[in-house]
Amino acid sequence: MTAGVVLDRLVRAVDAERLGAYGVHVLIGDDEAEHRWRSDDRVNVYSASKGVSALAAGIAIDAGLLTLDSAVGESLPGLRLGDGVPEVTLRHLLTMTSGIDFAWFGHEEVPWPDLAQEMLGRPTRGPGEVFQYSDASTYVALRMIGAAVGDVRDWLMPRLFDPLGIHNPQWHRCPQGWIVGGTGLELRTEELARIGRVLRDRGLWHGDRIVDAGWVDRMHSDWVTTGWDGDLARYGIAAWGGPGDGWRLDGLYGQYVYVDRARDAVVTITAHEETRDHRLVELAAEALTAPE
Repeated sequence: MTAGVVLDRLVRAVDAERLGAYGVHVLIGDDEAEHRWRSDDRVNVYSASKGVSALAAGIAIDAGLLTLDSAVGESLPGLRLGDGVPEVTLRHLLTMTSGIDFAWFGHEEVPWPDLAQEMLGRPTRGPGEVFQYSDASTYVALRMIGAAVGDVRDWLMPRLFDPLGIHNPQWHRCPQGWIVGGTGLELRTEELARIGRVLRDRGLWHGDRIVDAGWVDRMHSDWVTTGWDGDLARYGIAAWGGPGDGWRLDGLYGQYVYVDRARDAVVTITAHEETRDHRLVELAAEALTAPE
């Protein structure tokens, strides 16, 4: 099956259901096809940013700067930690299982002097025990990396963005100047698709190693149970399971990187669909699996 065939199916389905897509990119093998409904501007990819944050964590781990078991108290020693929080690790933050009741998202203001201090100063209900989805969790994970490397976006330039040809990407920041991490990265559809190729190819970019293959595997295999239903039931490291046999990065209003390695495929979507955004990734999976 060619990328053009899948693209044609998906475009017709999106148009038939009048969904608010901006652009879609289909990659099967090295065959690529793209369609646009509006100009190819960089847009906030919202929680798909978490997938890029996860790649940052994998690159940092490859470099020996920290591990999944690095604890917040070790990485951020200047902060006052709530009860049980010294045992919270990078793994807990990336999988949304810190147990800290703190649901903050990047479209909200930051009314505290230090977002990381506000989260980590609260008690945990038990690291690894409770799933709570929050941009703050990824933000603190990126603060841990930042403690070792400085500005994480700048550190990623020669390690991720430059090799992929993503020129000077912008990432929303907190009042202290740290990148938000869990949201706020601005990319074009095709630039996000380059991240998708790295994920599909288990950390490779046209043969060059960006991050360890095992790290990408772990992103969509170390599942935690969310307590939610359907394609929201399993969360890995910045990734969700489904639809079907694939896995995805998933951002507000329909920002998707849907990986189907069995078909050597990845479908990338940017959009602003406020009511039926999940339908976009369902249609992507259907376009890949429909009989020719």
